[in-house]
Amino acid sequence: MDKKRIFILGSTGSIGRQAIEVILANKELYELDAITANTNATFLVEQAIQTMPNAVIIHDTSQYDFVKDKLKHLPIKVFAGEQSVVDYMDVSDCHIVLAATMGFAGLLPVIKAIEKHKRIALANKETLVVAGELIKNLVEKNNVDIIPVDSEHSAIFQCLVGENLDSVEKLILTASGGPFYKKSTDELSRVTAKEALQHPTWNMGNKITIDSSTLMNKGLEVIEAYWLFGIPSEQIDVVIHPSSIVHSLVQFIDGSYKAQLGLPDMRIPIQYAFSFPDRHANPFPKSMITEIPKLEFFKPDVEKFPCLLLAYDAIKQGGNMPCMLNAANEIAVNAFLENKIQFYDIPHIIEKTMSSLSFIKHPNMQQIIETDKESRIFATSFI
Repeated sequence: MDKKRIFILGSTGSIGRQAIEVILANKELYELDAITANTNATFLVEQAIQTMPNAVIIHDTSQYDFVKDKLKHLPIKVFAGEQSVVDYMDVSDCHIVLAATMGFAGLLPVIKAIEKHKRIALANKETLVVAGELIKNLVEKNNVDIIPVDSEHSAIFQCLVGENLDSVEKLILTASGGPFYKKSTDELSRVTAKEALQHPTWNMGNKITIDSSTLMNKGLEVIEAYWLFGIPSEQIDVVIHPSSIVHSLVQFIDGSYKAQLGLPDMRIPIQYAFSFPDRHANPFPKSMITEIPKLEFFKPDVEKFPCLLLAYDAIKQGGNMPCMLNAANEIAVNAFLENKIQFYDIPHIIEKTMSSLSFIKHPNMQQIIETDKESRIFATSFI
């Protein structure tokens, strides 16, 4: 069996690190073609020495000499700068591109990968949030597979295999609720970034952990699900499921449900995106069905967590509105992490941005880039 070659965009982040664990646990199936990092040059070098990819790319050009020197005795190509990621995609012979970078920065490399007819293992939800219409058209034009890596979308994808979309009543995304779902509005107004980073079930990066605490993560996932599965947002529900065992569900028109269950371990959906349509064994922890905790589900409180409602509003309006939502959220979350704003300032900044900038119904790529830039400038003005 020929090995599948993997190109990881964002190898030093949480998803990238776990993807490398998957690859190392299945050396007979996968090998690394290339890995990239934004600024974490030291860890990028460690990963390169451990996995021996064909190429490494550091976005921060000031660290090129450091990476080059550390790898000079190894047959690994070293590049620097964000454009190098796009350029290397032109010559890469990889089979799968794992989009694991966070935020808007992951968009252009994914577009290039689609144009080069690579399978996309998508962990960067912002790609579809900010440019869903463009990505959908490119995917159809190039006949490319996008396999979702987010546990919720992977679960829905698995539940829909072999099913007719016309038989789907609802998609139901589960949310852990983060650390704050039981807190009152008054308590939420005083929570700190340190408290928000204490996620009860998942081990994730800082940005996505804050998004989980505001439920914006689930709002972005609603938008992503809309573009991935072609289901109207009115048929996409969110429920709070604290134990994070049911990763998501599909409700069908006959009243039946299909759900995908498992431990909260991102290595499982990562491996599935790599192996689809096959499944492979792995050494990762498993649980007996008798050990699964009580399965409870609750409706989210959109008054306490208005970010979720803002996301529904953004996808209903469409156009460049989700791009505004995403950009303003990235600015606000970063400010919250730096203790510059309070918890409820996050939705306030997002709402003001969405209501203040120019709406474009069918934006092109340049207009998306401009919307992203203008939204960040506008949101920053509130901090």
